[in-house]
Amino acid sequence: MTVQQDSPGDSDTQDLEVWIDQDLCTGDGICVQYAPEVFELDIDGLAYVKSGDDELLQAPGATTPVPLPLLQDVVDSAKECPGDCIHVRRVKDNVEVYGPNAA
Repeated sequence: MTVQQDSPGDSDTQDLEVWIDQDLCTGDGICVQYAPEVFELDIDGLAYVKSGDDELLQAPGATTPVPLPLLQDVVDSAKECPGDCIHVRRVKDNVEVYGPNAA
């Protein structure tokens, strides 16, 4: 794990986005428990990200910005997700910094 990944408050992590791979989602809702402002379970039992104005984003691969005050909650969601389906990446270069494909 790099220093950047260990330091969610690092200035390099401020422009992050998160998305969920619904094909891997187990519907446990852990992400919703950690960050209900960012994640929501839909009627299909799967988790999705929400836009800044609370709209559920159901398109495959839909992303939403990670608000800095919620970064630790989103990171914890990715770490605890039993389906390993939560991906957090830097906007500037699309590098995954948290989640199953993080370097």
